[in-house]
Amino acid sequence: MEAGIHELTAGYALDALDADERRAFEEHLEGCERCQEELASLWQTTEALAIAASGPAPRGELRGRILDGARAEPQTVVPFAPRRSRAVPAALAGVAAVAAVVALAVGLWALGVSNDLDDARSALDREREAAAILADPDARSVALQSGAGRVVVNEEGRAVLVLDELEAAPESKTYVAWIVEGGTPVAAGAFAGRDDRDVVGLDGTVDPGDVVAVTVEDGPVRAPTTPPIVQSIPA
Repeated sequence: MEAGIHELTAGYALDALDADERRAFEEHLEGCERCQEELASLWQTTEALAIAASGPAPRGELRGRILDGARAEPQTVVPFAPRRSRAVPAALAGVAAVAAVVALAVGLWALGVSNDLDDARSALDREREAAAILADPDARSVALQSGAGRVVVNEEGRAVLVLDELEAAPESKTYVAWIVEGGTPVAAGAFAGRDDRDVVGLDGTVDPGDVVAVTVEDGPVRAPTTPPIVQSIPA
């Protein structure tokens, strides 16, 4: 099977493939554990839409600020190239970016969080980067020695932590991810846990020999205060 079949994962998750591409990918998917895991990760975004859509309607001013900010932004969406061309990875990266934009916008409305456009753009960038790393056929997977899941690292060292069946953080607590280099942990992001699958884009880079770990903390901290509950093998 040609390497390009792995690049169809994001398009399949968003129903953006033509009939021939869908048929070829589904035949490949039956025997490819890597594509099965990446597809499950990408579907998390679309599942968030169904959950968030039942929330309260957004305030009119929030919608207006988002639309005004979007009009002022330079256009960065990657257009779809011809389906059979070598530009498929760029097109699918555009699809993943659109999915991340939609998911975050609905979440903002449903939860009534800050309408600060600078924060929204930063969150969109993180979602888009995480989706691109998971869909990158050249990214490598690093196993965990404690916890269930993996760390996916691209050629630049940008990484996504994928965790399965991690319980939501205890009340008033949060999970903090760390990149440990030479025994020195550096905070790489905080998250609450979803009881199903967490996909966490990590701040910083994961270099060869680094370890990714997760601890339970009272809030943002400069160094771990508890033993790790998740820890990868050296990258």
